[in-house]
Amino acid sequence: MTTTETDVFTAEWQAWHRDHEQKRAAPHGFLAITGLHWLSDVPVRFPDAPGVWFTGAEGGVIVALDEGAELVVDGETVRGRHEFGIIPERGGVNAVWNDAVIEVAKRGGHDIVRPRHPDNPLRVAHTGTPTFAPDPKWVVPGRYEPFAHPEPTTVGAAVAGLEHVYDAPGRIHFAVDGQELSLTAFPGHAPESLLVLFTDATSGVTTYAANRALQLPPPGADGTIALDFNRATNLPCAYTDLATCPLPPAENRLPVAIEAGEQIPRERR
Repeated sequence: MTTTETDVFTAEWQAWHRDHEQKRAAPHGFLAITGLHWLSDVPVRFPDAPGVWFTGAEGGVIVALDEGAELVVDGETVRGRHEFGIIPERGGVNAVWNDAVIEVAKRGGHDIVRPRHPDNPLRVAHTGTPTFAPDPKWVVPGRYEPFAHPEPTTVGAAVAGLEHVYDAPGRIHFAVDGQELSLTAFPGHAPESLLVLFTDATSGVTTYAANRALQLPPPGADGTIALDFNRATNLPCAYTDLATCPLPPAENRLPVAIEAGEQIPRERR
């Protein structure tokens, strides 16, 4: 790259990371979570959410609000007893309560309530995430090979005893310093995009020990794909114990040092 190209590359990375940090530290982002509450058929109160919460006989999440308390769900104000219905796996509903948001979700087959309060000290004190300096050498060409059929892949979670299951669509092959490597890919957020979860030789040293994530664009028609490890990010569990983040599959533990992307958060140092 020329000096000008490197400057453009760095500026684009800086803009991307600034936007990523803003989303992370949003008023109701993961840094605002104050509790991870697991529901059962036994009604229970939580100190950071209104009312009494439980999973009903039909499997749906129910809250019984106290007199005078209210939530806003999908733009509608609800009072008294409200049934959220059955929440799909990895799905969720956000209910507004004053200046807080009460996340109602399902993770690993369990209904959970995760209140998000903007004044949570973890969010208020966050000053940004350390990173490696962006370097074009960590934009690595790869080749995507889809499986004949998506393969259900079970991985562990940041919460002991919890498991996540993803339908892996294929694997990505690439090389670092002449060493041939590959990563099992999961579906990404956007249609046809991919997500890889991985650890490497820096994990637990300069980067978070449990996992890092890399969102990837849809592969080309010929399977070509670029892995920009400068954009490897921490998952929420790197900052808070109130997250249920998935761990990488065993085959995604890379034996090389990927000295790119986000490092161990200051909150964990």
